[in-house]
This record gives sequence, C-alpha cells and structure tokens, in this order.
Amino acid sequence: MAESQSIREPSPFVSVAALLISVAFLVTGNGLQMMLLPIRGGIEGFSALQLGLMGSGYYLGFVLGCLRTPLLLRRVGHVRTFAALVAIASAVALIYPMLVHPLAWAVLRLITGFCLAGLYLIVESWINDRATRETRGALISTYVAINYIVTTLGQMTVTLFETSSFVLFSLASVLVSVAAVPLALSRSPEPKPPELVRFRPLHLFQLSPAGTVSIFLIGLGTGALWSLGPVFAAARSGNVTSAALFMSVLVLGGALAQWPIGRLSDSLDRRYVLMGVTAAAALACLAIAMLPDLGGPWLVFAFAFGATILPAYAVASAHVFDFADRAEYVEVSAGLLLLYGLGSTIGPALASFGMQWFGPVGLLGFIAGVQVAIIAFVALRMTRRKGLPEADKQSFDLVATAPVVTAGAGPPD
Repeated sequence: MAESQSIREPSPFVSVAALLISVAFLVTGNGLQMMLLPIRGGIEGFSALQLGLMGSGYYLGFVLGCLRTPLLLRRVGHVRTFAALVAIASAVALIYPMLVHPLAWAVLRLITGFCLAGLYLIVESWINDRATRETRGALISTYVAINYIVTTLGQMTVTLFETSSFVLFSLASVLVSVAAVPLALSRSPEPKPPELVRFRPLHLFQLSPAGTVSIFLIGLGTGALWSLGPVFAAARSGNVTSAALFMSVLVLGGALAQWPIGRLSDSLDRRYVLMGVTAAAALACLAIAMLPDLGGPWLVFAFAFGATILPAYAVASAHVFDFADRAEYVEVSAGLLLLYGLGSTIGPALASFGMQWFGPVGLLGFIAGVQVAIIAFVALRMTRRKGLPEADKQSFDLVATAPVVTAGAGPPD
C-alpha cells in the first residue's frame, strides 16, 4: 500500500499550484500597469490619440506573441521561455518612467504585449496538459477566477502611491519578476510544445459568420475599454482612487456574470444571448456617459457594463465552436484569439479619435456604436441560418471563457 501511495499521481490542482501562483503575481503586475500607464500618460500631457496608440501597440504585440511564442517553446522549452519573457517584461516596466515619450511608450507596450501573450500561452498550455476531462472545467474556472481577482487587485494597487512617482513602476516590475519564481522551482514536468496551427480567418467565417465577425468587433470595443477606460474614469472623477474603483467594479461585474450568461447560452440560441448582452452593454455605456459624476449610480452602471460587455467573447466563441469539429479546436481557439487581438489593436486608435473630438465620453460613444454593429450583423445572420438545437451544441465548459484562456486551449481529452 505504501508503494502504491508513493507512485500515486498528484491531484491536477496540486500539479498546477505553482503555476497559478505565478499567474497571480504576473496578472497583478500587468493589471497595475494597464491602470497606471494611461493615467500617468495623461499627467505627462499625452493626447488621447497617443494614449490610444499605446493601447494598440500592446495588442499588436499580443498578436505577434501568439504567433511567435510556439516557435520559442519548440526551441528552448516552457520554463526557459517563461523566464526570458518575465525578465523582459519586468525590465520594460522600469523603462517607462526613464523614457517618458509617447512613441517610446507605444514601443514598450508592444514589447509588453508580446511577452504577456507568450506567458499566457505557456500557462494555459501547461494547465490544459495537466487537465483531464473530469478536471478541465474546474481548472479553467479556477484560472479565470484568479485572473479576474488579481486584475482587480492590480488596478486598485495604483491608489497606494502617487502616480507621478517611480514607485508604482518599480512595484509592477517586482510583481512580474516574482512570477518566475514559483514556476522555476516547480517539479511539475513541462508539457509538450504546442501545435503550430494555421490562421484561416476565411475558414472561421465559413464556420460561423456571426460568431467570427462578432469576435473581431468585440475586440474593437474591449480593446478600447481596457486601453482608454482608465483615462475616461480619471477625467470624469478627477482622482485616481475613483477611477481605479470604477474599473475594478467593471471587472467584478464581468467575473460574476461570465458563467451564468454562458450557461444561459447553452439552453437558448447563443445569438439571442449575444444580442441581449451587447444591447445591455450599449445601454449601460450610454447611461454612464449621461451621469454627471462618479457617485453610487455610476458604479452600479459600471458593474452592469462589465457584466454584459465582458462575457460577450465567451458567448460568441462558443457559437463558433458549435460548428467546429473537435479536431479543429486548437486552430479555432488560436484563430479566434488572433481575430480578437487584431480588433483590439485597431479599437484603441479609433476610439481615441472620438475622444479627441468629443472629449472622454467619445470612448463610450465608440464602444456603444460597436455594440450596435454586433447586434445589426447578428440579426442579419439570423435571417440566413437557423439556430442549432440544444443537443447539437458544444457544452460551454469545453470552450474558452475569456480571451486569455484560449491561447493554449486544446481539445478535450
């Protein structure tokens, strides 16, 4: 009996515990930077267009990281690639206050995006490698929950010190650096290198025009939100604490609504659910724009905004997976992530023009317009194709629940 216990396989949760601790530090540091940089850029006099280009740079780097990291993993393995990307991301966090220029920051954001895409891919491919059919849903749910919680923590960390100081950049660098330690000391075996898959947007469109186009449009809106939301909130509130609270409540709304909305889409035509959440997001967006200040009602609508705009990716991606073969899951997953990344690259730059012309509320006008475009296209597609019966759908547990989860997701065991 002792011998059988000594060779017993560890729980999947135990085997990825170090990995999840690394994720917590990594995402906290990134959440801090995504909140800090737009606010600090505003203090330094960067225009809305320049801040938008910084956001576009991040997502362009993210797309490039998704394309190139698999080659690095095949060459030097997961642990070495993780350590190298963490070192670069940590160093970049310290360069921002030493090189205060919008073009330099846009390049630095591109490098950060490249590193973060690679780090997410490593983490997610490792989680999927350790997961079984019975544990995959629980592992991914835990991973998503950690992402949301520590993103909120990172955003609120910006309130601890003056945004005009060097301290917050140093803290972001420390958090990212420490992320390498748990994984480097872990005894969990490395997963196999990920498959090299083709990016075939036309094939994705043929599978599901409604889902594929929606993913790109969702990238436009949420990319603008993540990049310029802190700028809008800081301009409307006049203080960093209220801006951080606004963004944190928004993330909390998305975290709590993710699974209920996903489950609802399992029992209804996902396109109705997608149109419903995008319509609600547009209304919440417009309500926030009309409210005069950051009082209690503002935060209520921020929660509703996050609860509707953030789960839309999951519903749209699930709709595409409904029409895909299991053998295509890796390709579909990576392809949707790249489409989302391309949309997120364009969105901040486009939204920044609205902010230049109409002030901070131009961001909300742009995001609301994107939601209307999603509704219009999905409604058009519903006149061309009937919805799938519930029995023919893939379970929501089997597909990505957030963009960060899809980077390394493979087919179920």
